[in-house]
Amino acid sequence: FIMSIKQIHDCKNFNGYKPCFPDHNCWENGCKDPKPLGTKILIVNLDAMGDVLMTTAQLPSLKRKFPVSTIYWITLKNAAGLLSNNPYIDRVFTFDFESLLILNEMEFDYLMNVDKSMRSGALTMQVKAKHKLGFGINSNGQIIPLNKGAEYNYLLGMDDNLKFKINKRTGQDYLSETFEVDYQRDDYIFNFTKDELQFISEYKNQIGINENDEVIGFNTGCSLLFPNKKMTIEQHVALIDTFLSYKKFKIMLLGGPEDEERNITIAENFPTGEIINTPTNHGVRKGACYESIPQVIITGDSFGMHLAIALKKYVIAWFGLSCWTEIDLYDRGVKLYPEGLFCAPCWKKVCSYNLECIQMIDLDRIVTETVKYFDHLRK
Repeated sequence: FIMSIKQIHDCKNFNGYKPCFPDHNCWENGCKDPKPLGTKILIVNLDAMGDVLMTTAQLPSLKRKFPVSTIYWITLKNAAGLLSNNPYIDRVFTFDFESLLILNEMEFDYLMNVDKSMRSGALTMQVKAKHKLGFGINSNGQIIPLNKGAEYNYLLGMDDNLKFKINKRTGQDYLSETFEVDYQRDDYIFNFTKDELQFISEYKNQIGINENDEVIGFNTGCSLLFPNKKMTIEQHVALIDTFLSYKKFKIMLLGGPEDEERNITIAENFPTGEIINTPTNHGVRKGACYESIPQVIITGDSFGMHLAIALKKYVIAWFGLSCWTEIDLYDRGVKLYPEGLFCAPCWKKVCSYNLECIQMIDLDRIVTETVKYFDHLRK
């Protein structure tokens, strides 16, 4: 009897609340569909939504290293939807009191903390795990690396010269080192549900987009934390005006709640119906549905850029204050950055140089690269 209890407790299907399968008593009849827990892994990722999407690229390598494993993930409520319908993840916790109660009673084989933050570091130190990778905090509340593999990642935050001038490694590369898994340039993992695919099809019909249309999507904004990571409204209007002059492109404005007013202002520069201004307040999953429609996404370094990468879009990304070397477009796009500008990247919230990096965005090249991509598709 004791052996059967151990076997049941080691099954992913068992929760101790109700039968795993209707009308099947696993206590008396044994496990109907055994799925061993194997190595239990908790990923802590409470930072920006784009970082959460980028971290999904570690999941294939984790499964290669731990083929029989159960992967848990804790993130903020606004990012949890990005992890839905992900075949690599067994359970997603949102960062709230209930989840913390549960996690404090669990024990993991590995805890892997992505974030260099006091909040994530404190959580990492509190949850029980045999091995802890990434970052924690010490008794003084200072962020510290927890394993040798995390040292390079840690130093990027401590050494501006290393981060801004020397480093050529992508975020996925050095995060693989942090997690002590092999780096094989695995892609982001994001999957729509059947209902979402149906919604996308119906929405395309609603806005008059068919299979042969050449559609360009504009991620117009960025998070409120770094307001200088976006192009000016005037630059967006000029770009869209140029694309419309070709008489063949359809334009979609994309973004989140913080971009609604901005997108309305951009749309007001064009006759009603000439461009498609998608809803900005329907949540991240619906936002992903809208962003899945264009073939090309023009974007700054934002959550929308990471979502476009996850959706396998052709991405034309421009950079100013952020580190373009850390972003991998997986050979599906072009990165534009201010070459030779001494102050970029800088990651500053306030600019002392009149936002030269934004003024230097090569709008003509954005148009050229977009047209070239669509020409390639038609061949």
